[in-house]
Amino acid sequence: MPLAHFVTIGCIASSDAVYSNPLPESLMNRSTSSSVARLHRQRGRLGLGALLALLVLAGGLVLAWWLLSQPPRVERRPAPASAPPLVEAVTVAPKAAAPALHGFGRVVAEREARLASRVAGRLEAFAPGVLPGRVVKAGAPLARLDDADLALALREAEATLAQAEAALAMEQGEQQRARAEYQSFGRELPAERRALVLREPQLRSAQAEVERARATRDRARLDLERATLVSPWAGMVQARLLGEGSEVGSGTELLHLVDVSRFWVQAALPGEALAWLEPATDDTPGSVVTLTSRSWPAGSERRGELLSVLPALEENGLQAQLLVAVKDPLALAEENHVAPALRLGDVVRLGFQARQRDDLITLPAVALRPGDEVWVLDSEERLRRRPVGVLHRDDDRVLVAEGLSEGERVITSPLGQPREGMALRTAPTPDERPAGAAPAEARR
Repeated sequence: MPLAHFVTIGCIASSDAVYSNPLPESLMNRSTSSSVARLHRQRGRLGLGALLALLVLAGGLVLAWWLLSQPPRVERRPAPASAPPLVEAVTVAPKAAAPALHGFGRVVAEREARLASRVAGRLEAFAPGVLPGRVVKAGAPLARLDDADLALALREAEATLAQAEAALAMEQGEQQRARAEYQSFGRELPAERRALVLREPQLRSAQAEVERARATRDRARLDLERATLVSPWAGMVQARLLGEGSEVGSGTELLHLVDVSRFWVQAALPGEALAWLEPATDDTPGSVVTLTSRSWPAGSERRGELLSVLPALEENGLQAQLLVAVKDPLALAEENHVAPALRLGDVVRLGFQARQRDDLITLPAVALRPGDEVWVLDSEERLRRRPVGVLHRDDDRVLVAEGLSEGERVITSPLGQPREGMALRTAPTPDERPAGAAPAEARR
């Protein structure tokens, strides 16, 4: 509420008081003069405060404008020279080396057969021990057919042979008698008539009948022997294809047999790996191959040799296919009794012993940069890009044939922004590094 209102209200109240309670005139005059003076003093204070507030606001605005129009001044100083990056390098030297060639392969049978009966009859029984998974020796009996009819056929053939031999003996007697009569006749006859007189055709016929009867006898005897099925070589029985008591004919398959003297492992490798391998020939063995498997005990392995390279490429990856031969795959021999056994269908890992080549430089795989180039550290500790000829690369190392000389240092550490000629520092070798110090890459 304005101060004038308070003054008016005070005057009205004073007037009412005068009318209600009359005061002396001198007292009324003194009171009115003091109120007016007080009012003038209050108005003076209000005007001075407002003026001061405006001055402070104006000063703040001027100071803010000055601060905004005057950016901070930073003293420019030259940046301190940074130390060259710290890298690790290896000193190269040519020497004989060979790549580590690895692949995977599946075990397959080198020789397997489905043994069939060559005579007809009833399958009486399989030999004891002829079960799937069992190994049988070469020449061991595997199954037996009913041979009663075959035995009778042999007896009949033998009787026919005896009859034919008797007929031949009689004909030989007749020929001797005819020869005696011809000689007593005392005349020479033409050759054709003389052969008839001497019964030569009859003799040849009797001899042919003997040969026919003998062949029939031999066939019957062979059929009787074939009633017992025998193993052609040492092998493992994969399956029985018929049950005992079945009627079989000639050519009916009875057993599935796999040769256990040697298995093959069919593997695949990139085509460029073939230059490092030597397949076996009639005079020389093939490259040595080491076989391992996760299912074998730790440290177990088998040895084989590279047998041949197949003419067809693998369908999926277009890689070269190889055959590796492994002798005694089931570890049946005494010298292999502690070795793991190979099973048909197993997938094994193969390590090939490659042929070494001289004057190759071996580098860590991290030293090869994109575009088949390396970073060489020159005598002035500066980076130089160098293209190289790579013969082989894998996850761990690279074999270089050309582009580097003995004694040059190749950088193995990564660099964020490599530039030709940039200055570098070499980290100390593990022998020079203090105990407990981290390598260059870890320190960065």
